[in-house]
Amino acid sequence: MAISKDTVEYVAHLARIELQPKELDKLSEQLKQILGFIDTLKKIEAAEIPPIANLSQDTNVKRADKSKDSLSTDKALENSPFKEGKFFVVPKIIE
Repeated sequence: MAISKDTVEYVAHLARIELQPKELDKLSEQLKQILGFIDTLKKIEAAEIPPIANLSQDTNVKRADKSKDSLSTDKALENSPFKEGKFFVVPKIIE
């Protein structure tokens, strides 16, 4: 499918995009390449190819879910500048 500079200029006008002549040339060429690629894809017989979600054959890789000891209260509060007993002390933000 061919696309002319006039068509690109018209669509840019509709989209309220101001294109300089150099930009118009570049965009016209890029759109010609994209449409050419789409035409190439249309020629491919893909009826026998099953649809896929991604190109990689990897499945969802997850780590083993193993429990381990959690951080102790003393260790968690070790670097806290303000603490009271076994709790963090933070400024009150709601009155």
